[in-house]
Amino acid sequence: MDTIALLEEEARRSFQFFYEEANTDEQSPGYGLIRDKTGENAKNIASIASVGFGLSAFVIGVERGWISYEEAYKRVKGTLHTFYHHVEHAHGFFYHFVNMQTGKRNEQFHDCASIIDTSLFLNGALTTASYFEGEVEEYFQKIYERVDWNKYYDKERNVYYMGYHEDTGGFGQWDMYAEQMMQYFLGVASPTHAVPAKIYQGFERRKLTYKDFTFYNSPGGALFTHQFSHAWFDFQSYLDSDGIDWFENSIIASKASRAFSIDQQANFKTYHQHAWGLTACEGPSGYIVPGTPPYYDEVKMQLDGTVPPCGAIGSIVFTPEAVKETMNYYYHTHPQLFGKYGFYDAYNEDIEPTWYADIVIGIDKGISLLMIDNYLHGTTWKYYMKHPLIKQAVTKLGFRRKEVGVDS
Repeated sequence: MDTIALLEEEARRSFQFFYEEANTDEQSPGYGLIRDKTGENAKNIASIASVGFGLSAFVIGVERGWISYEEAYKRVKGTLHTFYHHVEHAHGFFYHFVNMQTGKRNEQFHDCASIIDTSLFLNGALTTASYFEGEVEEYFQKIYERVDWNKYYDKERNVYYMGYHEDTGGFGQWDMYAEQMMQYFLGVASPTHAVPAKIYQGFERRKLTYKDFTFYNSPGGALFTHQFSHAWFDFQSYLDSDGIDWFENSIIASKASRAFSIDQQANFKTYHQHAWGLTACEGPSGYIVPGTPPYYDEVKMQLDGTVPPCGAIGSIVFTPEAVKETMNYYYHTHPQLFGKYGFYDAYNEDIEPTWYADIVIGIDKGISLLMIDNYLHGTTWKYYMKHPLIKQAVTKLGFRRKEVGVDS
């Protein structure tokens, strides 16, 4: 299989996860909900973030000819109907995990409503609204206008809270650079509960250096923090109000991630130039969040040799040639790593015998699908960026388009 064929195959199989691992019972209050991950222990657990990636997946699916327009429209409209009428929320914010059949929050996780997972869902819903228009757009607007962004706005510190409890209020702070960039676009453009544009200046831009790589890193350096917002917003075309090029920043972060794996070859058998991209994934003992330095001083990162294919794949728009080499290495050297839904979640050669995950996680298949398709076809970027809401947000936040032909 040549490289482009492998990219398309990984994308197509990732799409199949969102198509098949969903509640398709039209009589169910949970119609359209998508599983958090495969595996018997998670069969009744839906992830709000997974649905966000899945909604964008249906747009890609139509464009690639994997699903008809009519079927995708039906699934998307039904999903948004479910979220408007049945999925449990607090002030418009949805919970991380809900029951696949009922849409009620999963009590076993002692969950709170999540601003970041809700934002991932809204990104997918907005993409479908831009693409399908009509009743899909109407449902999106009703869901979006219900979200009270001010509940998650800490006015004193000018940052978003990470979580909110009815009894105790907001907790945690989005006070650093990470995957939350999407929240600023969504929050300032709300026609009903907007937060002030100055919130964009509230988070710390901490520039750190690893070897020859100097960039704004997230506290633990997990690569998804440099990818998730980029899957929808086309940062390669814009500088922010301070002149920061966040797309270039993710290029540097991706190169640093690869360099770190190369540097760790003496300590870990798994890591090397073709096995890199440390990010949140399934590990031998459960869910882990490894990352790449430079770490914040308060973070003590634990590494165990686990590598997820989605870590590198999610950076294909940033470092395409390195990612292609890595995908070919995974596919040809570790055939056990490729299955029904494309690459499984992770593997670890520092365990004897080599450990391979036997599951896939929705958000990991999602970042793989959206970034591969953005690299090859630009589908999600095209429809997300053309929506009037995003255009308004760009203006309010003072983002400006890069000058063509000027090295920024």
